[in-house]
Amino acid sequence: MTTQTTASTTAATPTANASTGLIGIPPHIGRALATGGSVLTVVSTFLAWTWTAEFPGDLTFYGYPGGLQVLVLIGGALTTLFGLASHGVKGLGWLTPAGADAALKYAALGTFATAWYTILAIGFQLGGLVNLEPGGYVVAVATLIALLGALALPFERPDPDPFDPDDTGWEQFKHRTGHNMAVLRAAFASGSPRPVRALPSSVEILIIVGVLALALVVFTYGIGTEYDELFVGFLITAGFGFAALNRSGLIAHASQITARHTNITVCGAFIAAACFPFTQTDDQYATLGVYILIFATVALGLNIVVGLAGLLDLGYVAFLGVGAYAAALVSGSPSSPFGVHFPFWAAVLVGALASLVFGVLIGAPTLRLRGDYLAIVTLGFGEIFRIAANNTDGTSGPDITNGSNGIASIPDLKILGFDLGVQHDIAGFTIGRFANYFFLMLIITAVVVLVFRRSGDSRIGRAWVAIREDETAALAMGINGFRVKLIAFAVGATLAGLAGTVQAHVTYTVTPEQYLFAGTTPPNSAFLLAAVVLGGMGTIAGPLLGAALLFLIPNKLQFLGDYQLLAFGLALVLLMRFRPEGLIPNRRRQLEFHEEADAPTVLSKTGA
Repeated sequence: MTTQTTASTTAATPTANASTGLIGIPPHIGRALATGGSVLTVVSTFLAWTWTAEFPGDLTFYGYPGGLQVLVLIGGALTTLFGLASHGVKGLGWLTPAGADAALKYAALGTFATAWYTILAIGFQLGGLVNLEPGGYVVAVATLIALLGALALPFERPDPDPFDPDDTGWEQFKHRTGHNMAVLRAAFASGSPRPVRALPSSVEILIIVGVLALALVVFTYGIGTEYDELFVGFLITAGFGFAALNRSGLIAHASQITARHTNITVCGAFIAAACFPFTQTDDQYATLGVYILIFATVALGLNIVVGLAGLLDLGYVAFLGVGAYAAALVSGSPSSPFGVHFPFWAAVLVGALASLVFGVLIGAPTLRLRGDYLAIVTLGFGEIFRIAANNTDGTSGPDITNGSNGIASIPDLKILGFDLGVQHDIAGFTIGRFANYFFLMLIITAVVVLVFRRSGDSRIGRAWVAIREDETAALAMGINGFRVKLIAFAVGATLAGLAGTVQAHVTYTVTPEQYLFAGTTPPNSAFLLAAVVLGGMGTIAGPLLGAALLFLIPNKLQFLGDYQLLAFGLALVLLMRFRPEGLIPNRRRQLEFHEEADAPTVLSKTGA
């Protein structure tokens, strides 16, 4: 008996590994179209896009871009620069150390998305595209031309995998879809950036200052967007703009330069953050700033537990609540049953020590558990804390927390005679209440960052990483796993309690409902864990960025109403699908998720 075999066949392709574009336009014509279309896009932003000022931003002026036109202008200018760099214009080689084509595609796509979003929003709000002025039609055509030209740029197409002709139609469809997705990824892929040459230290420090100043401008603009359409446009422009800069290799070069001057970069980042209140005319956005810092500080504390030690804690927000309640009870509030008023330094110690004690009490009997079992126990602790705070109202239990009414009328802090609850004039700038607390939280965040850096580079930090990577192997090497995990739990709880002491005074009131496992507004345990995972576990900048995004974006997306969490959850799913290592991952985790990435020559103790 013989068995007949059929050789696998490969989908027919014109030429294997052919360097062609996604669109059948000659590359030189596509390059010219992309550059010319981006120049025309810049020109169109100086024209009127609509005849009425009813659309937010007032896009009726000639010669003066406003609102969403400014974002399209920035995108068009960036696309123009990448287009000129792709033509080999002298003096622009530094702009594209990893190649210009992929960066040009992302910049053109982002400009197209922002412009067409604006055009469609005008038509939807004003009752049709008839309300457009010539500038609106010009920008729509110009961005489309630039995008088509960019998509015509050549790239190395991957060879299709062979498939069995006996496969079902569904399996062949999956095969073709997978190959098409691989082609699409290859179209937007870039090469490895060339190493940045050593520059004089003064020049590199100036570059770091420029990067931090740009970050401050972008953050200030994003947090200060006055209407919903502008914030959505900002997200589109910022997202695609960052992707374009990343594909060009500039982000990699900036990372290499900042890595050479880590201490200067960290200090510069805090100085840039301290400049934020001076860019505001009132306390409106300083309010968001101080809440972001509270959220970010707690997320960084959780990063020690989850990112370094690898312990999944689903009730971490309870430690924030313990610190807040402890500080509120000794704050002199009339709702406190103790009737004492400690100075700030004593209240901070009380809040941090209370969280430390609870961290040890909860961790000691439970940290012998691993994985899902530990997560369930910590989730239970978070719920027990909230229920206990509700029941200690003098009726269901002892009178400590005032039940669901919480501790109200918490007075503002006074530090060395400086009242944080009133306005102060500094160098001609008026600093309001929330700006005062912003500076205080900035100092506390600096302390938390220092603790994270020093502990991560210490012997105990290396033990945390060993436990995270393989607890069984770490125990076999002589590491006391229980003691190491308990220290991580205690340190993380202490840092959360430290932030809670300030939160109690910022919010005036502490109630049990502020410390849920999940809710529509942070901080809660689910959002804290998402901030760590989204930003990048085991890093410093990752949780800070993740916390800022997770607090700012839901605050700005309130116009979505009931669909807010749906859109937010969908964005998280997409991010975890395409960048599971987080926005700012350490190198080790990046290699775990992307095996094709180049291996680093040197890994730090925490893999960063």
